[in-house]
Amino acid sequence: MSKLKMSAAQMVEAARARIEEVEVDALKAMVDDPDVVIVDIRDVRERQRSGFIPGSLHAPRGMMEFWVDPDSPYYKEVFGQDKKYVLHCASGWRSALTAATLQDMGFEAAHLREGFSGWVREGGTIEPAEPREK
Repeated sequence: MSKLKMSAAQMVEAARARIEEVEVDALKAMVDDPDVVIVDIRDVRERQRSGFIPGSLHAPRGMMEFWVDPDSPYYKEVFGQDKKYVLHCASGWRSALTAATLQDMGFEAAHLREGFSGWVREGGTIEPAEPREK
């Protein structure tokens, strides 16, 4: 097995060095701001299991590059607005990498530094997920 050139932790550290990181208290103040879109990039099962930040948009990490690119057949209009986009995952690792990738594409995105777990730990409001239809 060959040695990795960069570990996942090193990639996250490099991403964090060049993106905007938002603290929980700052995001709490933005929840009702119509010029802010909170984007939950966690897997749908995570969102179902633990709920979500009220008003957040669910956009799975694996689709983000395609959803923000106006030339993609998967483009979502919500990403064409002149708003501030704050991504979050569970712990801030996936969202840091995703924000850096979107920045490389020319899309402006910040991320919640401590992720959803930090949001919960610091008393952020959580909306329970709708029960799944069977």
